[in-house]
Amino acid sequence: MEKPYTLHSFQKRIKAVLLVLLFVVLSLTVRLFVVQIINGEDLQIRATQQWTRKLALAAPRGSFLDETGDSLAVSYTTYDVYVRGREVKNAAATATVLAKLLELDYQSTLQKVSRKNISEVLLKMQVEGDVAQKIYNAKLDGIYLTENVGRYYVYSDLMTQLLGFTSVDNVGQAGLEAELDEFLTGVDGYSYVQSDLQGKEIGGKVRYYVSGTAGDNVTLSANSKIQIMLERVLLQAFTEQKAKAVTGIVMNAKTSEVLAISSKPSFDLNNPPREDLAALFGQSKMTAVTDTYEPGSTFKILTIAAALEAGVTKLSDRFYCPGFRVVDGQRIKCWKSIGHGSQTLTEAFANSCNCCFMDLALRLGVDRFYDYMKKFGLGEKTGITIKGESKGILMPKNAVKTVDLARMGFGHAVAVTPIQLLSIVAGITSGGVWKTPTVIKEIVDVNGVKTYSPKVDERRIISQQTSQTVNMLLQKAENKQADFTFVEGYNVGGKTGTAQKYGENGQIASGKYISSFIGTYPANEPEYLFMILVDEPSAGAYYGALVAAPYGKQFFSELFQFYDIPKNDETVVLEEVLMPEVTGYSLTEALLQLKAVGLEIEIDGSGGKILDQLPPAGTKLHKGDTVLLVT
Repeated sequence: MEKPYTLHSFQKRIKAVLLVLLFVVLSLTVRLFVVQIINGEDLQIRATQQWTRKLALAAPRGSFLDETGDSLAVSYTTYDVYVRGREVKNAAATATVLAKLLELDYQSTLQKVSRKNISEVLLKMQVEGDVAQKIYNAKLDGIYLTENVGRYYVYSDLMTQLLGFTSVDNVGQAGLEAELDEFLTGVDGYSYVQSDLQGKEIGGKVRYYVSGTAGDNVTLSANSKIQIMLERVLLQAFTEQKAKAVTGIVMNAKTSEVLAISSKPSFDLNNPPREDLAALFGQSKMTAVTDTYEPGSTFKILTIAAALEAGVTKLSDRFYCPGFRVVDGQRIKCWKSIGHGSQTLTEAFANSCNCCFMDLALRLGVDRFYDYMKKFGLGEKTGITIKGESKGILMPKNAVKTVDLARMGFGHAVAVTPIQLLSIVAGITSGGVWKTPTVIKEIVDVNGVKTYSPKVDERRIISQQTSQTVNMLLQKAENKQADFTFVEGYNVGGKTGTAQKYGENGQIASGKYISSFIGTYPANEPEYLFMILVDEPSAGAYYGALVAAPYGKQFFSELFQFYDIPKNDETVVLEEVLMPEVTGYSLTEALLQLKAVGLEIEIDGSGGKILDQLPPAGTKLHKGDTVLLVT
């Protein structure tokens, strides 16, 4: 028998319905909270993507400026060309116009504009403004232009290795463009337009625009005017000496800031040889930082600084050079096979006598020699902000034999990078304090807020007194005991170097040399340092005094003229002389004739008769110039 319907049972049913309704309301509330609050932003983005099309607007890449504010690399507006096949009405006519204007293959272009199954296809990037204007004026259905950013290098092939280049989509590929890519790259903007499911624009074509933010601007320590002088000199040396390559650096001796740096051969940064990858990456490598070489006599600056600082020699010391030293049973030749005879330390440095520098290294001994080389920074990176820096090569101290130490004294059996050696010379000549070489002054954002400053470490490597003594020796070395002057009317110091190259098998490569020169100005308290390396000169000579030093003279002459630096009245005026005919003479007779007219001599060979001379007889020279005798 059924239970009678009661008020209590009705109330229970009401409660159950209310509980169900409450559960439904709570469920809907939770769902709405999840949809609107938790997933709201993501769903809005997804919805926007369904009813709009987004086109990226590339942000300008930051600019490169030299130390004076002169623009070196800037960004400018270019355009990317897209096609939406569903909107193209006449594929053949459209392809004909685009293939001609964009210099594309017609058949390939026709295929792209005819594709209906893909919403959008990129036809070409980085289209110049004048071409983009012609495409716009053609009013082609389905063809769209979006703004992009191109890269323009103001001086074309200036600073090729330092600046580097970018890819077609503005990513740094080499040089500082790659090293500083995170600073230079801006934040892209976007353009939105309403579209249907097939990507066709609809309605009133409502557009939304989100502007981008330009990348940071980089100010370099380099000076474009000095860079132009350097590159002109390097190109001339590369051409005249028929060299494999030429490298040069100009540095502020007091701050170790790089004022100019380059290598030849190079290429136009606005038209890099992308189809020739070997040339592209070979010529974009900063060899002044990445490549090591045996420095030869320019290394003697380090040896004499260490010997003076350690107190194992003094200016009044005398050295005798018979043309060789025998160390560990090995006969090591001086570059002057007939010897320099008895000479003071000052004369031995000016003569670049190998025997003297073997003696100095042996006086120091392995431990002290290595203490100073480590203090100078040999075998360690300088910390310059350039990719791929090498450490140089300094053999393990426990492996060094006496004969190795003797060779190190005059710059053999050791390897350095050009930037490493020049930064050490900067430390030695600028009061004895080494500083990290730098190529960047600062990086600032679009609001002028500094985002990067170079970290400069410094350490004392020799005393102020030793620094002054080395500067005096460099001055007298380049001015030949003050009888002549390197650049007429100016106090320039310097040191040349000649070193043989080694092959892949570790053996000396016959007939292959690196000729180098390091110059200082003013010699007594240097502000400018100049370095040039001529790799494998093949025009007839290979000694640094003949191959590299003349280009140092040319650079300093241009520098003095450009900055209108007045002459020093105390320097000796250069006198012109004619090169005498000495071919066929005995070595003694030739030396007497050349010394009589005030010429310096390099001798190639160990014979007693002159087989050839450079330059030929009758050439106009100046007193103090160096000539070559082949015996």
